[in-house]
Amino acid sequence: MITLTSDFGLKDPYVAEMKGVILTINPKSILIDITHDIEKFSIRKAAFTLASAVPYFPDGTVHLAVVDPGVGTQRRALVIQARKGFFVGPDNGLLILAAQNLGIEHVYHLTNSKFMLPEVSNTFHGRDVFAPAAAFLEKGVQPTEFGPEIMDPIIPAFAQVKHSNGSLTGEILNIDGFGNIITNINEKDMLCKEGKTVNVELTSASLKLLFGKAYAEAKRKDPILLIGSHGFLEIALNQASAAEKFHVKAGDKIKVTVA
Repeated sequence: MITLTSDFGLKDPYVAEMKGVILTINPKSILIDITHDIEKFSIRKAAFTLASAVPYFPDGTVHLAVVDPGVGTQRRALVIQARKGFFVGPDNGLLILAAQNLGIEHVYHLTNSKFMLPEVSNTFHGRDVFAPAAAFLEKGVQPTEFGPEIMDPIIPAFAQVKHSNGSLTGEILNIDGFGNIITNINEKDMLCKEGKTVNVELTSASLKLLFGKAYAEAKRKDPILLIGSHGFLEIALNQASAAEKFHVKAGDKIKVTVA
């Protein structure tokens, strides 16, 4: 099985071209679209979406993701081997959050032209580099065949949480359709029991919030802090938009401290 995630949309032929390349190499491929409606060039949004979806796919799934504003430059192409799957895409931080969730084992610089199309364009590595690699991985080619192992993939700020004196400093990964503020702080980072009060510092406000488990634990339009369905810490208002109330956006910093 191969999943596909991109910012290509569906008006243009780009997604179909990638699928055509994959199916030419491996006609038995099962192709699953996670989404192609990522906001253009939004690596953070794509990384969050990918990290949210991949835990629900079978072990061994190949995840192909392309949001690639640096295509054609010196940025590297990657094949990541994780404990429960594989990732193919650009070395711009897009793959790391999801790969960390599945347990990164090895990262390879995709350089072997044997596993690319004969002609590689400077503007569409999704079709010419990443799609063939994903198809060959699914057919059983070993990750070591794609190129040299590297130890320094780009780790974006949104995949890092700083621990200091009992506080966690991270950033806002995503604002969902309900206005929930979803951070990059995960359940493992939050060494806090439900029912505790947590100090939260946003760019626009300092808050004392209940650390709960369900939106409805707060009164209507009151805020609450909880672990959302994808394992990330989020700030929510019961039946209202926390993002609008606190005037925040993806990329803003957040600091949490157990009171």
